[in-house]
Amino acid sequence: MIFVDADAHVAEGTSLGRGVLERWPERVSLRTDGKPALVIEGRNYPEPEGPGAGCPPEHGLSRAPGINPTTIEGVLADADRDGIDTMVLFPSMGLCAPSLEDPDFAAGFARFYNEWLAGWCAEGDARLHGVAVAPIEWPDTAIDVMGAAKEQGLVATMIPPALEQRNLDHPDLDPFYAAAEDLDMPLAVHGAPGIHLPKIGVDRFDNYIQVHCVSFPFDQMTAMTALVSGGVFDRHPGLRVAFLEAGVGWVPYFLDRMHEHYEKRGDWIPGGWKRDPYEYVRAGNVYVTCEPDEPILPGVIDVLGADFVMFASDYPHWDGDWPESTKHLRSRDDIGDEDRAKIAGTNAQRFYGLA
Repeated sequence: MIFVDADAHVAEGTSLGRGVLERWPERVSLRTDGKPALVIEGRNYPEPEGPGAGCPPEHGLSRAPGINPTTIEGVLADADRDGIDTMVLFPSMGLCAPSLEDPDFAAGFARFYNEWLAGWCAEGDARLHGVAVAPIEWPDTAIDVMGAAKEQGLVATMIPPALEQRNLDHPDLDPFYAAAEDLDMPLAVHGAPGIHLPKIGVDRFDNYIQVHCVSFPFDQMTAMTALVSGGVFDRHPGLRVAFLEAGVGWVPYFLDRMHEHYEKRGDWIPGGWKRDPYEYVRAGNVYVTCEPDEPILPGVIDVLGADFVMFASDYPHWDGDWPESTKHLRSRDDIGDEDRAKIAGTNAQRFYGLA
């Protein structure tokens, strides 16, 4: 059985941070209070305090004995210890990219980051695959950045659950979606507290753990609502989108809720809501990552099948289970072997276009 980690993270560290500081000293600096964080465009990344607080960087990584995410050799050794064959690497520091406000800086940062990540993955014995960032606030520029990332070998492009002033079904974004479809570049919806983008419900919480608990699933529901009811998949039927880091238990509930609204009031959506939400799962537009020990996983498979569910570890972040990320999926007896293999790796291979 092949294990493809559909949502791991690269710990960029000083390798990338030094380059960013040197390249844009007028835009990027270190925090003056000695805490290990960057100040970008005058804002802390992440912002660890106040409404919607993000994770303090000193607490972001797993403290499991022996973990070593700071070098390529360490990442590969950690993957071996956990029984993971291939890792798809999302940003950590690079999560800031969609929220940058200066268009030239945002484009330059995205290109610099993607080039750095492609170089990192190229040294990973074909086991590491990177996810690009893009300045999606400026879709025309984002298209160019995404095209270059595809040429560099990156396998998907990360997008936020919502932009500063627009949802993901805004017509301004249609050219970007069309380009992703033409490039066969899947998109991955990945949120993060503390990066200065809208978060659902978190204006009520300034404790990071409460923010983390609330924001991830509700952000994904916001993104799915926009993409499904807003007709994005109808206009771009070849588009593949993954909804990440919220588990899979929310999906049957939310699809059923959207289904009811489609049946009873779908015609209230301007332009008309074209298809039942379940059809986008069956058509291969929608993928979701799971945590392999989720009790509800067999129920999700019973209702929706296993073809859209991908294993993810969130390595090396604090909420991952390394070095036992794959253990539950390997050992649980309430999932059949065919479905187990799909979730472990073959679905992610299909989504990301991996050999």
